[in-house]
Amino acid sequence: MTDPSAQAELITAFANTVDIEDETDALADTAGLARWLADTGLTTSTPVVTAEDHDRCHRFRSGVRELLGTENQRAHVLAEADSVLHELPLLVSASAALQDDGPALRPAPELPAVPRAFATLASALAVLLITGEIERIKRCPAEDCGWVFWDNSKNRSRRWCSMRVCGNRNKARSFASRNRRSPDSAR
Repeated sequence: MTDPSAQAELITAFANTVDIEDETDALADTAGLARWLADTGLTTSTPVVTAEDHDRCHRFRSGVRELLGTENQRAHVLAEADSVLHELPLLVSASAALQDDGPALRPAPELPAVPRAFATLASALAVLLITGEIERIKRCPAEDCGWVFWDNSKNRSRRWCSMRVCGNRNKARSFASRNRRSPDSAR
């Protein structure tokens, strides 16, 4: 079993800023986004977040969650995330890779605080896609859950965020539907 990288933990935390079951969203407004960026260390202080920044963040997060979801991904949601990613310049640094001076893929230094934070998220996502580590980050298929989790199973076959909760609920629903009698079969 393998542990998640810092990039995997960051993308998982970003995707889980929305909680479907609890009906909460840590990024519901600009103040929440500013707090989250500061709390995660993506900015050095609480930044000023504009409505445009907030919209970009939601489009990006929706795309990330879609990417981590089922195989029936909605192309328009991924395209919206791509439109945000196209605005975030990333630089490759050979010297950083050699000197262990942080990630070799990093945000352009001239970016303001909020776009720089988004570019850091984009960099983390790029590393996960390039290394294939993204395959271990999954979104629970339960419609009332959708929690993003790290699959630490040996063969990457874990399906549910929690077998005790979502997996068990699914098994109970399947059992009930198999054993449900239609009015015609009761005769």
